[in-house]
Amino acid sequence: MTQWCGGAPWFKAPFMRILRREFAIVTRFDDSVPAAPIAAPSAPCQLYVHVPFCESLCPFCSFQRVRYREDKARVYFEMLRREIRLYRDRGFIFADVYVGGGTPTVSPRELGETLRLIRACWPIRTLSVETNPNHLRPDVLDVLQSAGLDRLSVGVQSFDDALLRAMKRYEPYGCGTQIAARLAAARGRFPTLNVDMIFNFAQQSRESLERDLAIVRDLDVDQVSFYPLMTSASTARPIEKNLGIADPGRAFEYYGRILERLRPAYEPSSAWCFSRAASGPGPRSIDEYVTQQDEYVGVGSGAFSYVGGRMYSTTFSLNRYRERIAAGESGITDCKVLTLKQRMRYDFLVRMFGLSLPYAFIAAKYGRSFWWRMAPELAAMRLIGAIRFDPDAIRLTERGMYCWMVMMSEFFTAVNTFRDELRLRIRTEGRRPAAADLVPAVRGAGAT
Repeated sequence: MTQWCGGAPWFKAPFMRILRREFAIVTRFDDSVPAAPIAAPSAPCQLYVHVPFCESLCPFCSFQRVRYREDKARVYFEMLRREIRLYRDRGFIFADVYVGGGTPTVSPRELGETLRLIRACWPIRTLSVETNPNHLRPDVLDVLQSAGLDRLSVGVQSFDDALLRAMKRYEPYGCGTQIAARLAAARGRFPTLNVDMIFNFAQQSRESLERDLAIVRDLDVDQVSFYPLMTSASTARPIEKNLGIADPGRAFEYYGRILERLRPAYEPSSAWCFSRAASGPGPRSIDEYVTQQDEYVGVGSGAFSYVGGRMYSTTFSLNRYRERIAAGESGITDCKVLTLKQRMRYDFLVRMFGLSLPYAFIAAKYGRSFWWRMAPELAAMRLIGAIRFDPDAIRLTERGMYCWMVMMSEFFTAVNTFRDELRLRIRTEGRRPAAADLVPAVRGAGAT
């Protein structure tokens, strides 16, 4: 075991309880704040596009997703393009685009049309799209390539067939050998091919993790993201039923092994994303796009935005989303105004997750007040050796990478809990039943 941290007990329960409480506060939207339209930022920002459809619903996923149906998807994409035009007409300028889900590539033709619209509206610098292994087909890849895709992110999770079966991904997406072959065939078609992996499943042995790491290195893909398994209230029971109860303490050991095995071929781009060291210069998108842009706007049902110190959420009801867009409104239904200290903490969390927080960013956005308002957090992280103060920026140490991996997990767990709350509100959002409505295909976590 590497000595990069020397043990995990220094980062345990009391601190985690504080984190959960603080993140829950930040992600709890205020019903008293009207969800007014977002004002266009003065500088170009990020566009996040959410496509909620999936052919199969994984038990561990907390994102807004519903079972794919062609007629529902066709209507949804039309509404999505209307919302994109709405932001164009309101003067927004987007430089980078991330399309997530769900599985955005379930309707390649509709997705292609949407990407062409985005390219026509703005001078896009980077374009990233998520997909699943079964969509690494020539017809899908051709559409993405013609749209000028810069980064394709493939949700693999593991190459272990036993784990794939437990995750309910073996039948819809293929065995580990098939997935590896599809990835190998797709290499070179885009500037960046990313593979999404998950670690610390209860059933994941050390040997299983070693095999996953060996396959990733042999494939020599451009980028790999290793996420710890994250839960929410709605996924806790399905995860326990299908995958068992993971040991949180083992994540420390597994994370250290991931760092050891990926280096030196891969270097960290964030606390859990690693890019091939031989990759050339230029913009390199990662899954946690929030670390790369000061502000971002989300379109589509279940998307989030952060602009002007406010967080926004679009409705999780596909019917309500369609009604709002058809009426010439955005999909936004909720708003959270962050206090100055909350904004500082948010920037500290997400920027440092991307490995550094430049002093120039701090000075331009907060001035000197950042240093005395954030003094307790800075002192605590320096005390445990998580950060260092370089001449140009605050940077994570290797111990800090593990800290931020845990903290971002807690942040996303809080976001997932909020997603659960929004799903529960769907029935109160006044759906109008009609034959053309986007009615839910399933109930529960994936209901519309």
